[in-house]
Amino acid sequence: MNGLLAYCRPGFEGDCAAELQDKSGALGVFGYCQTQANQGYVIYRCQAEEADHLGRKLALKDLVFCRQFVVILAELTELAPTDRVSAIAMALLESPSEIKPLGDLRIETPDTNDGKELSKFCRKFTVPLRQGLRKAGWLTERESDRRPTLHAFFLSGQSVLLGYSYSYNQSPWLMGIPRLRMPAGAPSRSTLKLDEAFQVFVPVYEREERLQSGLNAVDIGAAPGGWTFQLVQRGMMVQAVDNGPMAESLMETGQVKHIREDGFKFRPKKKNIHWLVCDMVEKPARVGELMTQWLLEEYCKEAIFNLKLPMKKRYALVQEYLTQMTEQLTEHGHGRFELQAKQLYHDREEITVHIRWL
Repeated sequence: MNGLLAYCRPGFEGDCAAELQDKSGALGVFGYCQTQANQGYVIYRCQAEEADHLGRKLALKDLVFCRQFVVILAELTELAPTDRVSAIAMALLESPSEIKPLGDLRIETPDTNDGKELSKFCRKFTVPLRQGLRKAGWLTERESDRRPTLHAFFLSGQSVLLGYSYSYNQSPWLMGIPRLRMPAGAPSRSTLKLDEAFQVFVPVYEREERLQSGLNAVDIGAAPGGWTFQLVQRGMMVQAVDNGPMAESLMETGQVKHIREDGFKFRPKKKNIHWLVCDMVEKPARVGELMTQWLLEEYCKEAIFNLKLPMKKRYALVQEYLTQMTEQLTEHGHGRFELQAKQLYHDREEITVHIRWL
């Protein structure tokens, strides 16, 4: 069984599949996808050597609808409950010698209700499987980020897909999902979107500089303050732009200036804004144009914003939006920039975009 296994949000399998075929084709690999609605993953079929090539060269950070992808090694469908470890170890005997030993193990499931029911089993099975694979020489004695990671993706107690990902081209989180807690005092659950976005788009080694206390920020469409809360928690001074009311707890911090104005017309008096953030329920093309103008006019250095998606042709329209912004920044901008987009775990019918000047 050859190809890639890609994890995605249930309901977005078609978008994930379209993106995989588009991006792999650009790398000279042409395969086909197998999908089922709401299963939370996609299988992309291609030759084994092509799958490994994609595992190395298809950058996960450039994929919008894929949370994690792995190069498939084997599929086991009749695991005996009494000895799953031996069956998995035996299946790995057919694997390429160059990936042995693997540096880490992740036992995962689809992000579905059925997957959640398997989570308790997966937690219990992690230790015996890790011990058994180390004994068989398949895993390093200690976790190593210099070796590929082994993924055991359980579809049921008797069915598992085995695969690997390269440490430099993988999500740092199990199942590609950061586990965030709703912070006490946050005005809305939307706060988790920006928290996750910072973790996805800002590398750990750059956070001290790019998310430091004292930076100036603007939150357009801020009320009641879910995204402003994240900026305030990091010590930033925030201009919160919205005609609606802001949470009183945020106003009491002294770090927030509430500006009751149309977010599409507002511009700051000084060009000293580092972060521009926006989570308005508006047409995505209109929001993308507004964010692009702020960057072109150099009102901000970095922007994070959400684009609400239609029900159909989501991947095609996302590509259209991102292409328009890229062309505008390339043609009228003043230097190099970075643009990334992701459907985050805490997103729903939307994607989150990050743009910054380099």
